[in-house]
Parts: sequence; structure tokens; C-alpha cells
Amino acid sequence: MTAPNDFDLLTQTLDAVCLGPFAQARDTTHRLCELCRDAGDTEDHDARRAAAGLLREAPLDDLLGVIRYATARFHLLNKAEQLSIAHINRERERGATTDQPRDESLIDAVKSLAEQGVDHDTLDRLLTEIDVMPTFTAHPTETRRRTILYKQREIAGAMQALRQTDPTPGERRRLECELRRVIGTLLLTDAVRSRRLEVLDEVRNGLFFLTGTVWQGVPRLAQQLDDAIAAVYGKGRPPKMAPLRYRTWIAGDRDGNPKVTAEVTEQALAMLRGAAIERFAADLIDLRHELSVSARRAQIPAEFVRAVEAEGTGFIDDESFIEHATYEPIRVRVMQIHGRLLHCAEYDAGDFLRDLDQIDAVLRTIGLDEVADRGGLAALRLRVMAFGLHLATLDIRQHSRVHEAAVDELLRLAGVRSDYASLGEAARVETLSLELASPRPLVSADTPLSEQTTEALEVLRVVRDAVRREAESVESYIVSMTDSVSDMLEVLILMKQAGLFRLRPDGTAESDLDVVPLFETIDDLERAPTLLDQMFTNPAYRRQLEARTERHGSHFQEIMLGYSDSNKDGGFLMANAALYEAQRAVANTCDRHRITFRLFHGRGGTIGRGGGRANRAIMSAPPESNNGKIRFTEQGEVISFRYAMPEIARRHLEQIMHAVMVSKRRETVPGVTTEGEKLLKRLGKLAMQSYRSLIDDPDFWPWFVRATPVTHIGGLPIASRPVSRGGGQLEFAGIRAIPWQFSWIQTRYLVPSWYGFGAAASSLTAGETDALREAYRGWPAMTAIVDNAQQEMARARLPIAARYGRPAPKGDAFHDRIASEFAAARGAVLAITDQAELLDNVPVIQAAIGKRNPWTDVLNLVQIELLDRFEHAETDADREGLTPAILASLNALAAAMQSTG
Repeated sequence: MTAPNDFDLLTQTLDAVCLGPFAQARDTTHRLCELCRDAGDTEDHDARRAAAGLLREAPLDDLLGVIRYATARFHLLNKAEQLSIAHINRERERGATTDQPRDESLIDAVKSLAEQGVDHDTLDRLLTEIDVMPTFTAHPTETRRRTILYKQREIAGAMQALRQTDPTPGERRRLECELRRVIGTLLLTDAVRSRRLEVLDEVRNGLFFLTGTVWQGVPRLAQQLDDAIAAVYGKGRPPKMAPLRYRTWIAGDRDGNPKVTAEVTEQALAMLRGAAIERFAADLIDLRHELSVSARRAQIPAEFVRAVEAEGTGFIDDESFIEHATYEPIRVRVMQIHGRLLHCAEYDAGDFLRDLDQIDAVLRTIGLDEVADRGGLAALRLRVMAFGLHLATLDIRQHSRVHEAAVDELLRLAGVRSDYASLGEAARVETLSLELASPRPLVSADTPLSEQTTEALEVLRVVRDAVRREAESVESYIVSMTDSVSDMLEVLILMKQAGLFRLRPDGTAESDLDVVPLFETIDDLERAPTLLDQMFTNPAYRRQLEARTERHGSHFQEIMLGYSDSNKDGGFLMANAALYEAQRAVANTCDRHRITFRLFHGRGGTIGRGGGRANRAIMSAPPESNNGKIRFTEQGEVISFRYAMPEIARRHLEQIMHAVMVSKRRETVPGVTTEGEKLLKRLGKLAMQSYRSLIDDPDFWPWFVRATPVTHIGGLPIASRPVSRGGGQLEFAGIRAIPWQFSWIQTRYLVPSWYGFGAAASSLTAGETDALREAYRGWPAMTAIVDNAQQEMARARLPIAARYGRPAPKGDAFHDRIASEFAAARGAVLAITDQAELLDNVPVIQAAIGKRNPWTDVLNLVQIELLDRFEHAETDADREGLTPAILASLNALAAAMQSTG
């Protein structure tokens, strides 16, 4: 069976519903696309000039019409590609067997481990040690409104019904009518929000996926793993814990976002808990219908029956139900649990799981083992293990300078020191260590404090109340820009003040949170092992590690590595080299101190911010770092792509679990050599020199601001967070990594994802070039780096980028400089990979990019025209009139490129 041509049907439907003014927009866009297709890759081509000329003469409404039509078309193309991926996944699963499993599947992982001599009991222990935590963030990289996501989901449902079933003529007409209805509405739906997202809007966006595909996917993944074990070993493994658990930064990440207040965090925690209880309540109703076992037909244990009768109606809302279930004690118990869940404030996830385990034991006693293993009860138990009553564990993140200011104020008011902020590091650590050895708070609860310090403490009090209700609701406090031990101890001081860090009479401590350093810049990554050494040998911090032993079973440290700022700081290749070395060095440091660790990878959506396939990143990591405990961020359009459809979400999670299982057992990575690692480090330094020479050029920033739509990106209402830290003047030092990447993607330069590769490769000797080619063929880390770079280079479009770059100040010089480096990088990649063209090794992606280019070119030309009109507008009113169209063009190109930042 060949993949259905979904996109043709969708675009035919789109064109059919384009009536009135949209018919003109449709025809104009097709004409412009033909001109762009004729222009090809030539920078100065008559056809492209003709297209730009047509747009120059077009009224603003016509430009908006082109944007709206093209945006709708790209939304449909993106959905069609997802449908194609889901279809291909289905066909490959259909053809897989136990002897020849699908690559990167769970059965592939289990079979591989079995072939290495791992027996069933050893595998059971290995799986118990695995702890995978995808982490949703609210970073502003999803430009689509939630209403657009809903419509795309409706479209996908109709298409799957058409393609995966055998509809009758009447059913086909109904489904085709459904498509016309939804696509017609999509065309008339505003693509850009009318107001900026608030933090709680972002929470709702996260809930859309957490209570949808994630809720459905986790138990299915666990069942898939059990099936794989049973197929290979002849017996399954009833799960002792969920295969993965979710975390979230949404409404907890306050670094540079003044809208994330303690009140907002408290509301978010309530929303997460409320959503979990609502979904569990619905599952219990379903379970009540499923477990209709009669005591007149099965010998249900008398002890269980007596316990059910003793509780009676309890918290059950529908007392009449009891009368109808006189001989169905299991159903009554389910409804008693339902009542406790909804009405008993003290009821927690541990209570919930114990109640479900009681039902599980009863089912097995009466011979319904398969019902217990495969039915709704098994799924419900797994969800309780995975989601608790908190749904996703919320992280708190704040910048280290905020903690410093708060501690400085507290020490001053307490009469301890009036000059903390001006102290050197040794004096700071001494002062903080003395305070952490004292059980007293620095100030009383009613002491007047500054607004910033009050807020810093108030969020910790919110956390304190949450963890007392359920310990897993918040577990980590992440310290942005960690560069000293005092940065970590300051957080402990604030936790002590809020009651989250407590000293016992014997001098030991209790602590409710892990404190997590975040290493972001190249310098921070290189210094991370030294700083960890200092942390682990500091008596005050060791007390924190010992305090968390009860939670983790050993001394434990989570460490976050930042991919975004390291790229912005050092460029693509240096960031990859530094992150690779940091993973190994950090792991070795923890092992030397006998500390269990978990690496938290702050990966962005784009290649330039550590994006790409997470499973391949895991497989190519240094073996020292792969201990089965891992976190990674999922954000923006990445969440939408990976979790919009159950089939894609399930495959994504399967690949992650496969990578973690296989890599945990590996002592070496194939193809890696000391020479190869040294070569990567040398390449990184050479590339960073080239990259920094570009961005440190005094004329660069004025050129960048003029050549890209960066000043308009801040006006796109896609997130609550400002585009620059501190919200001040827009400059390179302050701009966040996301708008930095977003700007380059919009212009089709994509500089952060490849720049410096050409200069670095050109500096190698012939022998080093051969070694690099060999490393690409055999070493997964180098393969991933080179392939990621070539994919982004293939998506770059310098003939279009020139129209942004050349008109800006010093534009010819900067564009030619970038184009020269691009040519060198392209030549290096082709030489390393032995290809004639970029992405010859992935022809499907190569063809998809080629098919998209003319349509994306049209949107770029429209945006360039709008930016030019804005630049030369005579009045503020004229500029205000152009702004909605510019924002719409940003949104349209985000859909076309399938990435923002």
C-alpha cells in the first residue's frame, strides 16, 4: 500500500473553498510561486524581480490575502506530512517481527539487550533504574493559536477516517464535507492572536497535550514495553513504575519573566492538580463500567467485601448507585475511590495507588489476571505512577542575581553583614555556610522586605505548601547562570527562610527540593567540573545532598546543560563540542564523588539550540553520561509536532526509551577515538573564532537589526516572556536565544546552525580532513553534528536572504561574508559526506525542502516588502497600519519553515 496523497486532497479542498477575495489571493499566490520557481537559486533573476515588482504595486489588503492563503496552505502541508509519517510508522510496524524488529523500537532494544546476555531479572533491574523526564516549557516557539491546533486535529481525524477505513459513499461525502467546513473556517480564522499570551494561557496550552496524547501515550508505551519483553523472554514484566514521567517549566520559569509571579505559580499548580483529578475521575467512571464482576458469580475475598461495606456511601455522590450494585463490590470500591478523589483533600497519589492495588489483588485472586494486566485498571495504575495528582512536576527557575540581591537584603536586615554583595567568593561562602549551620531564620515573617525579595520568598512558600500536599508537585529549583558555589548556597538560604530547608537538633538537615545548577555559556560549561568539585566538597552543600538522600536513595545531583546560550555565545560547532565534553566531565566528577546524577538537557527546537532527534543525541552522548536518568526540554512547535498526533507521540517516546535502554548498557560508543574527540574540540575552537569575529564586528548589530525583523518579533503575541532579559534596550548581550534564532530563520540565513563550520574545516590538514571523514562515518556524535548542520544549510536560502541583508548598512559586506562562509561550509560538508548535494543521504527531506522553497520564497518577498514600507512610512499611523501584516508574515514564515527559535 502506498502512502496516500493527503496534501493534494487538502490543497484541492483549500482552493475549492477560496471564494470571493480569497479567490484572488489564491490566484495571485500561485502566480508569485511560479515566478519564484522560475527564479530557482539565482540571486538576481528576472522572475524574482518581477514577483517583487508585483508586490510593490499591490495594496496592503492584497498582501494580507497572499499571507493568509499561503499560511493556510502551509498548515495543511505540515499536517499532511504528519499524517504521512503516521502512515509510514503504521506500515513499518505491520512488517516488523520479533526476529526482525523495527529499528529504534522497544522490541529492538529488548532483543539487543538479550543478545548481550542480559537475563530477565537483570533487565528488570535495569528498567527500575531508568528515569526519563520530558519537560514541557513555555518558550515562545509556537506561533499557532490553540484554535488552529484544534482545527488541524479535526483535519487529521477526517483524513485518517478517509484513508484508513473503507467509507461508504455516504460516509465519504460526510467526511469531505467535514474537510471543507474545517478548512473554510481555518482560512477565516486569525492566525495571529489579538493579545499577548498570559502565563496561565501557556499553562492551558501545556494541558492541551498533557491531558491528551501524553495521557493516552504513557500507559500504551508501558504496555508496548511489556509486550516486547514477553516476546523476547517468554514472560512479561508487570511495570513497577511508569516508563517516564513529565515535568514542566510553564509558570515556574521566572528567569527574566516578571509575569511569572508567586500567585501565578500557585494558580498553575492548582490547574495541574485539577486537570489530573478531572482525568482520573473520568477514568474511574470508565473503570466502573468495565469491572462489573458479580459476587454471585465470583468468589470475591470476604475481607474486601467487608471493607467496602464498612465504608458505605462515603464520598459517593450517587447514593442510588449502591442499590444497583448490591452484588458488585468492586464497582462500589471504584466509586468510593472516585468520591475520595473528588472530595477528600487529604487523599494523595500514594493513597490512590494503594486503593487501586487492592482492586488489582482482588482481580488476580478470582482469576482475572489478564483483566488486571491489560484493562483499564492497568492503565489507571500506570497513570497514577506517572502523573500522581500533580500531572507534571513543576520546576522553579530563577536567575542567580535575583537570589544574590535577596540574600544581601536578608543578611543586612538580620545584622549579619551589610556588604554581602561586594564580598569575594570565599567570604560569601563562609558567610552563607555559617548561616546554613544555624536553624534560625534570618528575619521574622512580618519583616518588611523589598518587592523583589518578598516575591522570591513568596514563591518558595507556595512551593512549601504544594510539596506538603504532594512531594512530587515541585522537586527542582534551577539556578540560571550558575558560576559559583555561593549561587547554590544562596538558594538554600532562601529555602531555609521559607521552611523548605530545615536543620534538625543533631545538625543534619531536611530539604524538600533539589537545587540544580544551570551551565549555559561556553565558559560555564568548561568550568562546570571544577565548580561541581567545589560544591561537593563544601560542608554546607554536602548537608543538602545528605538531606535529599531519603528522596533519591543516595547522594544525588541534577545538572542542567544549556544548549541555547552556549550556541549564541560560541556558535554551533563550539557549542556541540563544549556540550559533549561537559557531559563526560560532569559525569566523571559526580562518579568520583560517588554521587548519582541526572543530566538535564536544555534543548531547543531548532538545530542551533540543540534541536534535532533526541534519541540520536542520547545514543551519541559520551557513555559515562548515559546512566539511564535523563531530562530534556520539549518546547513550542516541537511539542506541537511530537504530540499533536498519538501515533507520532508514541513513536517519539518509543525512540527515546530505546535509546536510553540501549545506551545505559554501553561502555563505549562505536567509532569514537581520542583523536576524533580532540579533532571535534579543535574544530569547535576554530569555528568559534570565525563566529565571534562576525558577531563582535562593531557594525554587525546595526546591520542585524536592520536586516532582520528582530524588532518586530517582540510584538508577536506568542508568549508571555519578553524577547530580551531585563526588558531593556535590544542588544546582542541581552537578546534571548529564541528571538536571535527566530530572526535568522525568518530571513533564511540560519546562521546560528552552521556558521563557522567552513572556516574550521578549511583550517584542517589533509590528515585531519581524512580523520574527520572517518569520524563522520563511524562516530554517532560527529555524524549527528555534520548531518544537523547540512540539514539547516539545505534549508537556508541565500538568494532570498540577500534581499534582507544587502539593503542594510554595510549590507553587501556582511552578506558576502556570510555567503563566503556558507560556500566553504557547504564544500566541507560535501567532502566529508562524499555527496554531490546537501542531503543526498536523506532524499525525502531534500525533496520536501525543494517543494517548499518557492512557496516560502513568496512569503519572504511579501515580508521584505512590508518591512520596506514600514521603514519608509511617513507617520506612526502608517506604521501601526502595517504592523498586523508584518506579524502575520512572521507567523506565516514560522509555519513555512516549521520552526521559529
